[in-house]
Amino acid sequence: MEKKDLRIIFMGTPEFAVGTLDKLVTEGYNVVAVVTQPDKPVGRHQDCAQPSQVKLYAEAHQLPVLQPEKMKDPVFIKELQSFQADLQVVVAFRMLPEIVWAMPKFGTFNVHAALLPQYRGAAPINWAIINGEKITGVTTFFLDQEIDTGHIILQKEFLIPETADVEYVYNGLMQLGAEAAVETIDRILSSGGNIESTDQSVLIHSMALQSGELRLAPKIFKDTCEINWNQPAKRVYDFIRGLSPYPGAWSASLILKTGNSQMEQLPTIKIYQAQQSDKTCDEKPGTLIIEGKHLYVACVDCWLEIRIIQPAGKKRMNAIDFINGKKNHR
Repeated sequence: MEKKDLRIIFMGTPEFAVGTLDKLVTEGYNVVAVVTQPDKPVGRHQDCAQPSQVKLYAEAHQLPVLQPEKMKDPVFIKELQSFQADLQVVVAFRMLPEIVWAMPKFGTFNVHAALLPQYRGAAPINWAIINGEKITGVTTFFLDQEIDTGHIILQKEFLIPETADVEYVYNGLMQLGAEAAVETIDRILSSGGNIESTDQSVLIHSMALQSGELRLAPKIFKDTCEINWNQPAKRVYDFIRGLSPYPGAWSASLILKTGNSQMEQLPTIKIYQAQQSDKTCDEKPGTLIIEGKHLYVACVDCWLEIRIIQPAGKKRMNAIDFINGKKNHR
């Protein structure tokens, strides 16, 4: 079977998924339909419907779009079957029931933004950076009954620079994931569907023998993003870049210490960029000081320089603008 004959249904919702869909379309794979989330109500009165990025792309390329409220809806199942797909490709979508993922003769594979079995879950990019990983990557695997547990087809590694934030890694993995999807499809085609894959339990067993730690990537909520200053500056630094530019790490416990030793409790502040330093300190963690054009916050071992900040009710600003604002109000 040639790629133009392989009938593919693509499933995804956010921009991250568009990277793979675009590569399939531009390289001539036969995408017969796209499945994405229903339009999301937005606006003050929730009276406007916002389509997903995948839907916008699909419509721009005249691809049929399905938007089921429930994946087990008989009407949706019947419509999905009508496309007679040989393979389904999933990127950043919801959990699928067996009646959906087992439908195509070649099965359904997912592109996950981590090196499974590490970082199973909804936010693998964020957690890899938060945990200070130097290497992440993408994994393609066949779907099964549980989330992110299926047999691995292939993996590609991606280096995380010391200063990288989520946006940098997101963009890199979006491109790498698209390449992995194409390579996976080509392997399926060349093998006639009898593609080799690896049971994740084998990898987990190997990790256990090597005393490796299995790390998860659960969904991130607002409370998850609160900064704990009572830890080493490197941990705080990784936490900040692991939540930048979205949703943003925040703190409601910062205290600004001025030159005359006065203390000012600051309202909730988001921090989007920091810079490591080797300046040791003995101030209480969470104490903020101004030194010339620099803004520092105390951690348990040393000072961390703050570069980009957003006070409550204001726009993001460079630290120097925050400093100037404080000086003008003294």
